[in-house]
Amino acid sequence: RHRGREIPHRPENAHWRLAISESLEIVAMPNGVFEEVCYLVYRAGHPDTVIVDPGEDAGRFLAEARSRARTISAIWLTHAHIDHIQGVGALKAATGAPIYLHPDDRALYDNLPQQGLWFGLRVPAPPPPDIELAHGQILEIGGSRFEVRHTPGHSAGHVVFVTDAMVFGGDALFAGSIGRTDLPGGNHATLMTSIATQLLPLPDPTVVHPGHGPGTTIGRERRSNPFLTGPAAARGRPA
Repeated sequence: RHRGREIPHRPENAHWRLAISESLEIVAMPNGVFEEVCYLVYRAGHPDTVIVDPGEDAGRFLAEARSRARTISAIWLTHAHIDHIQGVGALKAATGAPIYLHPDDRALYDNLPQQGLWFGLRVPAPPPPDIELAHGQILEIGGSRFEVRHTPGHSAGHVVFVTDAMVFGGDALFAGSIGRTDLPGGNHATLMTSIATQLLPLPDPTVVHPGHGPGTTIGRERRSNPFLTGPAAARGRPA
């Protein structure tokens, strides 16, 4: 089965999507050669505006925020692969917003220029993170509380941001797939454990906003994701 949602190519039609959940407005912004999905998240009438995983097209993210009369107040990172952090420097310079990152991905984050070379890209070093994320930490957007859950496997410091009705899942779980584990910090068994212990216990209606591809729900993936059911799932379970 193919799970290469992070293979670089230029999308022909990357439509940005608006969703509303728990009175939060969520703008999904597929972007760049990796088709990474960055999210702008805010509550109308409240100043908090968070951007999750700003990838390649920082100028477009800033323009989208301006078009909605929003000022980005925080930068949340699920992990530090190039496609999820390439725009961090430009956003930090433009807004001064604090950068949130789990410390287990700090080495990967600091190595952004080398990551760029792997794909033939010249990328400057990012600014240092401001706030370390930790498992169980609570963050807020306009009064909505998000729990940080450490979900290593795709990378050592990968996290997801969970609230009652949804999760920003980064590259742990996709619609019909899971994150790749052949990049630095990846481990298939660890990823399967993270999904089993941190994501699958969530209620079936929980909406998953992933780092690539369309949204899904926990229930849909529990029932039909080939990496969570059948032979592929069995190979990922510890003996």
